[in-house]
Amino acid sequence: MSRVGWARPGRDRRTLVVPAAPGAGRIGGPAPSTAVVGGGIAGLAAATALAERGVHVTLYEREPVLGGRVAGWPVELRDGTTATMSRGFHAFFRQYYNLRGLLRRTDPRFERLTGLPDYPLQHSGGLRDSFRRVPRTPPWSALGFVALSPAFGARDLLRMNPVAALPLLDVRVPDVYRSLDGISAREFLESIRFPEAAHHLAFEVFSRSFFADPEELSAAEMVLMFHIYFLGSSEGLLFDVPAEPFAAALWDPLAAYLAGHGVRLRTSTAVEEVTPLPDGGFVVATADTESRHDAVVLALDTGGLRHVVGRSPRLADEPWRERVSRLRTAPPFLVSRLWLDRPVAGDRPGFLGTSGYGTLDNVSVLERWEGEAARWSARTGGSVVELHAYALPENATRDVEQKRLLGQLHRVWPETRAARVVDERHEWRADCPLFPVGGHPGRPTVRTPDPGLVLAGDLVRTDLPVALMERAATSGFLAANALLERWGVRGQTLWTVPNRGRGAALRALARLGAG
Repeated sequence: MSRVGWARPGRDRRTLVVPAAPGAGRIGGPAPSTAVVGGGIAGLAAATALAERGVHVTLYEREPVLGGRVAGWPVELRDGTTATMSRGFHAFFRQYYNLRGLLRRTDPRFERLTGLPDYPLQHSGGLRDSFRRVPRTPPWSALGFVALSPAFGARDLLRMNPVAALPLLDVRVPDVYRSLDGISAREFLESIRFPEAAHHLAFEVFSRSFFADPEELSAAEMVLMFHIYFLGSSEGLLFDVPAEPFAAALWDPLAAYLAGHGVRLRTSTAVEEVTPLPDGGFVVATADTESRHDAVVLALDTGGLRHVVGRSPRLADEPWRERVSRLRTAPPFLVSRLWLDRPVAGDRPGFLGTSGYGTLDNVSVLERWEGEAARWSARTGGSVVELHAYALPENATRDVEQKRLLGQLHRVWPETRAARVVDERHEWRADCPLFPVGGHPGRPTVRTPDPGLVLAGDLVRTDLPVALMERAATSGFLAANALLERWGVRGQTLWTVPNRGRGAALRALARLGAG
């Protein structure tokens, strides 16, 4: 990785460039054929990089729409109008350099994204935090947050164990996994003795972004999150959101772009089996067809990957297939979208992180930033509100949890008690990857024992400081680069936040703590 010789993708002067292996600009001679299995962010990134360099790409997606866990699809409301439902709010942080690079293909100036003015957090006990006034550049970001946060009192600061917090100052991948993957996020936070209010109000909000309870989440993943969003990057914690539903703002334009590069998009087509051939190619089988390809990118969620690999007994080798079979999914989560007959109070934020409200993790008011919801709100005088509950118990009941979320909304914003729900949609899913304590060594990497088979997705180990949607996009480009390197073609240049602490003094402190 390097810091020089490239135009930077953001404001951080310490971003790192990850150059692809050198090679030709495009495929020369007969173009190889590649199957990209999965049309989420990872699969779309892989398909884009391959198609731009002249590879014949067929993209298979089992759902009728693209976008994976960031997809949107039409629903008809009771009033006869059409709206778009999704799996819930997603924040497009400014340090998502590779994801934003993918979106830039069809939106060079990010005109279809809009920035939210704040990232507010609220605890049921009355404490509130905000990142709007927090400096963006470390270490002032951390100092500013502590100084401005009501969760840190003088007595709380005296109780903390600063030595235990030193690993936060110099996070490096994969070193952080060797040192912290063996303990849980909760154990790590308890060792630092963070104030209980700060633990719940800020840090648990971060860890639950992985759709997992802090007791199950690897401390290495949570510490990496702090590095990416807070202590290692000067992009800050404010973020952008799509100005229209995901399909209209992101994936429909990208689908047209891919089609213009010759990509064959096969939606509503689930791949059931992948069989390697003696000549190095693969047969990709769906319910009604079999097609030969020179290479395969498996860009599936955890369950989808286990399913395809489990039905493909000759793929890669047995130890690799065994590792895939041991991958776990995070607990179920619930997204409830409510169309209300009256507006929420005018000062309510577009997005609010919550803690202490039972299973409710955040609340969004879609008309504050999404055009479709704003038009519905203007026409009806109502509000479109979305509720999230992450990491629900395995034995949770859908109807009960839906009612609980509505009750917690009434606690968070009391004016909603008088509102009538004129329509509602609920998404109950359990398909996000789990990053359990001690799980990092067993996670598959982009490359597999078969050079013609590569993996992509947020479940994949990349050994770069990326997470969530950015890990998906980065792994998709890395998968494409691995195949392009085989064919002597230069791949996609990538960027990451710095893979080290921000200053020599802080890094020295971290080494002192490690010693």
